[in-house]
Amino acid sequence: MNASSDSAKTPLGELIGRLSALHQKRIDLGLERMHRLLERLGHPERKLPPVIHIAGTNGKGSTVAYLRATLEAAGLRVHTYTSPYLVRINECFRLGRVGGGVLVGDDELRAALEEVERVNAGEAATVFELKTAAAFHLFAQNPADAVLLEVGLGGRLDSTNVIDTPAACVITPVSMDHMDFLGPTLASIAGEKAAIIKRGVPAICAEQLPEAMAVIEAQAKRMRAPLFAANESWHVNVEHGRLVYSDDRGLMDLAAPRLFGRHQFDNAGLAIATLRAIPTFKVNHAAFEAGIVGAEWPARMQRITAGKLLSWGPQGSEIWLDGGHNAEGGRVAAAALGDLEERVSRPLVVIAGMMANKDAQAFLANFAGLTRHIIAVPIPDTENAMPADRLADAARSLGMRIEIAPGIEAALRTLSKLAYEVPPRILITGSLYLAGHVLGLNGTPPA
Repeated sequence: MNASSDSAKTPLGELIGRLSALHQKRIDLGLERMHRLLERLGHPERKLPPVIHIAGTNGKGSTVAYLRATLEAAGLRVHTYTSPYLVRINECFRLGRVGGGVLVGDDELRAALEEVERVNAGEAATVFELKTAAAFHLFAQNPADAVLLEVGLGGRLDSTNVIDTPAACVITPVSMDHMDFLGPTLASIAGEKAAIIKRGVPAICAEQLPEAMAVIEAQAKRMRAPLFAANESWHVNVEHGRLVYSDDRGLMDLAAPRLFGRHQFDNAGLAIATLRAIPTFKVNHAAFEAGIVGAEWPARMQRITAGKLLSWGPQGSEIWLDGGHNAEGGRVAAAALGDLEERVSRPLVVIAGMMANKDAQAFLANFAGLTRHIIAVPIPDTENAMPADRLADAARSLGMRIEIAPGIEAALRTLSKLAYEVPPRILITGSLYLAGHVLGLNGTPPA
């Protein structure tokens, strides 16, 4: 359906606001409404090219980035659906094109969302459900060779879990997060995520804690799905700064990922293992190398090299942005900072803002041995953001020195007034919502 001349003029923000009013809850896990939408749309989810479905707590977005970059380097057209977006909702929808995918344009996205709105006919549905249905509608209308489908929350009852026979099911590292929706234990969370594994479909799994791994193995066995697990079926190591991947088909010596941090070698290895488990995709060594080196994913230990932030902070300082928001996300960011410190020593300042449902103490504890200077900031215009004073209390309970600033610009300008012998390394972290706000402020939205 093409948007009418009147509806084509409707701003996306107004349309999203209208869709948001259809359900009293922002998150309401379940598949009944999704199945209803897809039936009314003519089941676009059944008209897609091979789908790779990705669940997990951390590393989903980066793994998707490696998968997309590698498949595109192999000459394939790749549709990609990810969430949440950082600055513009268009970031969630990437349409496969020869030579590389593109973010969906405003008019095309508006038309898809309005078609979903039309068939929904005012019934209750969450924005994520409507958005996911729009993604399937868009992808079915545009030819491609593969679809990368990232789970929004959990897996079992997530709106993306409607593909009967994907090409592969991928599970990135599972850790404690969203316990209010997924259960209070690592096993319960792993169970929700492992539920994307489909009968007979290859399941590719990152390294897991034993409690999570046991659940994933049991689900794979139950579904008679071949399981390719890290450190069992495949291995990834760092040797002389290069990524060395091995499995029963041989060894690949590849350049290091552009994305920073030791964990990115693991994410890249998971992407390689996934593509090697799908016989329909023919990916050669050159495409793997190009994909691993070329993958980009904003707000994951992203160094800010241009924009307004550099003029606000101390002259000569490094500014890094990371959307980590749980204990494990904090751990990998802290490990990456440790690697940076070994290369070039600088005083570290952490500017943090978080959502109210996150464990601020568990997140900040990762930085206790790296810095004594924390600045808490609010996340503006974001429902359920954690008040800065509550974040500050969590830091003080860890014995950390913390101050509060009204925003990112104020925090950076405060730092610029301090006397540093060596310009500091500044990490802005704690939430993807904060990261999106920062990229918007900086004038460098994802492309």
